[in-house]
Amino acid sequence: MIIDWIYKTLKDKSPSNKRVDRHSRSLLKALSWRIIGTMDTILIAWIISGEVIIAFSIGTFELATKTILYYFHERLWNRIKWGK
Repeated sequence: MIIDWIYKTLKDKSPSNKRVDRHSRSLLKALSWRIIGTMDTILIAWIISGEVIIAFSIGTFELATKTILYYFHERLWNRIKWGK
């Protein structure tokens, strides 16, 4: 009986039972994805405009806005139980 209680207590505290990402993980995923996406945006903007300054201006603005949007998108999807 005590062994069952200890097993249940340890099992309940194990990270494998948690299906929710921490906020810090979601934030790091958002930042790493945005770095890739921003480099792509800068390259496309440079090809289209021919101006490096314009390309980096667009990329910088896009980095800030899309990082925030992705973070909230990730948190919203984390609440949806479908597919887990």
